[in-house]
Amino acid sequence: MNFTTKHFTQLTTDELYELLKLRCAVFVVEQNCPYLDTDGKDKNAYHVFAKGEDGSIKACLRFFEKDSETAYMGRVITVDRGTGVGAKLLKAGIEAVKANTDKKQIYLEAQSYAVGFYEKAGFAVIGEEFDEDGIPHKPMMCRL
Repeated sequence: MNFTTKHFTQLTTDELYELLKLRCAVFVVEQNCPYLDTDGKDKNAYHVFAKGEDGSIKACLRFFEKDSETAYMGRVITVDRGTGVGAKLLKAGIEAVKANTDKKQIYLEAQSYAVGFYEKAGFAVIGEEFDEDGIPHKPMMCRL
């Protein structure tokens, strides 16, 4: 699976539509979590994604500046879970942060059930569990 990295300003309208469609299908509908996904942060973000043969987005994440030393990564999602695509996406995301920023670390807020997935990629829990929209999360950091 080939991953593409684009800043928001470089996305085609079809790519943006497919990114938002996938995020809504999983984070809002599947997880039964009504929240505003279009939070205004996409416009300042890089998006890492892979398309299927039909042109639909099969895996994606975004990252943007959190502070002078830290990138914030989020909206990490794959369609085909349990196939290794998520690990490849996360690796591509980490490499994209290195290639497109001078950040020294990546921060994310993982859904608690997925902490082990992120730990395999080099992230470590750095704080207490908290509730975000009714879903338990843990703050995590990866040093680059």
